Amino acid sequence: MSVIYHRVALIGLGLIAGSMAHAMRRAGLAGEIVGTARSAETRKIAAEIGLCDRVVETAAEAVAGADLVVLAVPVGAMGAVAEEISPHLKPGATLTDVGSVKRAVIDAVAPHIPEGVHFIPAHPLAGTEHSGPRAGFAELFDNRWCLLVPVEGTDPAATARLRALWEGMGANVEEMDADHHDLVLAVTSHAPHLIAYTMVGVADDLGRVTDSEVIKYSAAGFRDFTRIAASDPTMWRDVFLNNKEATLEILGRFTEELFALQRAIRTGDGEMLHDYFTRTRAIRRGIIEAGQDTEAPDFGRVKERR
Repeated sequence: MSVIYHRVALIGLGLIAGSMAHAMRRAGLAGEIVGTARSAETRKIAAEIGLCDRVVETAAEAVAGADLVVLAVPVGAMGAVAEEISPHLKPGATLTDVGSVKRAVIDAVAPHIPEGVHFIPAHPLAGTEHSGPRAGFAELFDNRWCLLVPVEGTDPAATARLRALWEGMGANVEEMDADHHDLVLAVTSHAPHLIAYTMVGVADDLGRVTDSEVIKYSAAGFRDFTRIAASDPTMWRDVFLNNKEATLEILGRFTEELFALQRAIRTGDGEMLHDYFTRTRAIRRGIIEAGQDTEAPDFGRVKERR
């Protein structure tokens, strides 16, 4: 691949930004990668491991002269960062993000975008439970989806250029409306995370089952709940606060389904349970057939990737 952006600025140096740096290097997509993070410790580690070509102290310094600026900070911080970098953005540059909520990000960031800068929100649907500058790896986006959510009036050429970057990093790319994105993600990511946090919390609160038993006898179901529940707490707090309506709608539907299953168990309705589990099993088959997972145990994960 050839260089798509001569200078890329990564604001925030966690799993996603780190993986972008590795993936861009792998395919030769960026002339120079400049990074920054709020934490001095994160910046120090990023510099030590050579995550970026340059690691600088401030976001304003990072975006100077950048053709692409990536906001890879928690959703709740994006508005403040956009305001901070706004006067320093190069005319003709593209500003994007990697947040899992889109409407709230657009509302927070768009007012700070100067004339002549392209704002193209994005969301790579990829991740692990690990975070921090050491967590990234080049293969994270391979055959995963990245959703682009261009705002009204976005230059199609700027969108095509960002699409080419994500495809060069191994992702499949689709465009989506912000509100629809937030509803889809409430189903596929946000509500499942909340349910996982809840189940792990129930185990923690249940006095008749000891912590050592929960850890020792973790069957695959609970073990995978704990993997999800290990995700970054700041990021997920911001996701739920910024995607309230869609998440609450899906949780309401989930509660209705849960009540129906409780009723079936209480009344011994085996036929209803069997039919329900048959339908849900088909969803799993569809995910495997779409190449988004394998049939291997433990969600097809590579063991102990660090």
